Amino acid sequence: MSELVQQALAAFEKSLDRRLLAALEVCARCGICAESCHVFAAEPDFRNAPAAKAEAVRRFYRRHRDPIGRLFPWWVGAKDLTEADLDELAELAFGSCTLCRRCTMNCPMGVDTALIMRAARAMLTAAGKAPEMLVQLADAAIAREENLELFREFYIDQIRELERELQEQTGDPAARIPVEKEGAEILYVALSGAHTILPAAILFHAVGADWTLSMFEAANYGYFLADLQRAKAIARRIVEEARRLKVKEIVLAECGHAYTVLRWEAPNWFEDFPFRVRSIIEVAAEWIEQGRLPLDPSANPEPVTYHDSCNLGRNGGLLEEPRRILRAVVRDFREMNPNRAENFCCGGGAGLVAVPEWYEKRMRAGRRKVEQIQKTGARIVVASCDNCRLQLGDLNDYYQLGVRISGLMDLVVNAYLAARRSSLTRPAPIPTPAQVSAS
Repeated sequence: MSELVQQALAAFEKSLDRRLLAALEVCARCGICAESCHVFAAEPDFRNAPAAKAEAVRRFYRRHRDPIGRLFPWWVGAKDLTEADLDELAELAFGSCTLCRRCTMNCPMGVDTALIMRAARAMLTAAGKAPEMLVQLADAAIAREENLELFREFYIDQIRELERELQEQTGDPAARIPVEKEGAEILYVALSGAHTILPAAILFHAVGADWTLSMFEAANYGYFLADLQRAKAIARRIVEEARRLKVKEIVLAECGHAYTVLRWEAPNWFEDFPFRVRSIIEVAAEWIEQGRLPLDPSANPEPVTYHDSCNLGRNGGLLEEPRRILRAVVRDFREMNPNRAENFCCGGGAGLVAVPEWYEKRMRAGRRKVEQIQKTGARIVVASCDNCRLQLGDLNDYYQLGVRISGLMDLVVNAYLAARRSSLTRPAPIPTPAQVSAS
């Protein structure tokens, strides 16, 4: 047994818990999962079925863990793990599964194939077989904290540039994007790029929120690698920043996996977690319900459809909030079918969109999503996850859909600014005689 195989098996042993054991043991081989998988739907080859992908892990699991597999491996299809198997597993776990869990939703036994594929990713990362781009992105995030002083001045200069745009958009020369403001109620954690900072800043300014911008980005590529050490290190930067600034709440940019990590995983990783975590989607929906945001849906007149991010929707439970927002900010909202928890993955999740060598593969995997979009007749496709936006943008170009891909907050800002302009240009009401005499 080679050293790489030993490292992979050691990582697999660390992943084994009751949830994973159940997923490995209870599959009935019924094949229902195949029809629920967007990869299989695009390329109906048995090897693309979730059960077949999981079987690549079960084979060596039985060889090492099952008494019959140890004595009579041929009987149960067990086999020793080899380096060639690891190469094959890399294609399955990173290239053919986006961990979307749609198969789990439709499995009569509740087999969590994504959990099995995460265990495979942990093995591959430990053995140095993970996609190099994902490893580099994860390590770059950790390096940013280790060298924060080198980044600080450049980052704040960028924010000051954005501030000028914020002031122009809001018409308020006093509008600010605060950074490292101690005692703020909200720590807003954006992604790399102005497109996740400026819309949120406009909305925070609109409602008079007490907020500050994080020095770090929300993305956590350690989570995609199923590398708990890296994932914790990346999440810890934000948790410690929130503690240091004494904020009451972390609000995340439109990002599916960041929501999964900081909302559901991080509270179990860190003992001291004295703040709540929400998505900007939840916060904006609350403001709209409270009437704190004047909105003019005529600013978004074209037909709009919404893509449910797997991490935000199916795995995170944010299904109705984006729809409440859309009904308030657009004129013509059209649902994809199926939608909500049954929505198909776009094909670029779990870091796949960041791996250039699998471009054609994810374009094929996104074919079912393309069909969903086309059937709505929508001109704007909204996604509340940056990876989904990138994948949908690529699908738009590849299949020549002729649609526009938008974030949810972009449409909220359009409606807010239109309502604000309308209120500024509306003539003052003529006073009644009674009001004149009273004055």
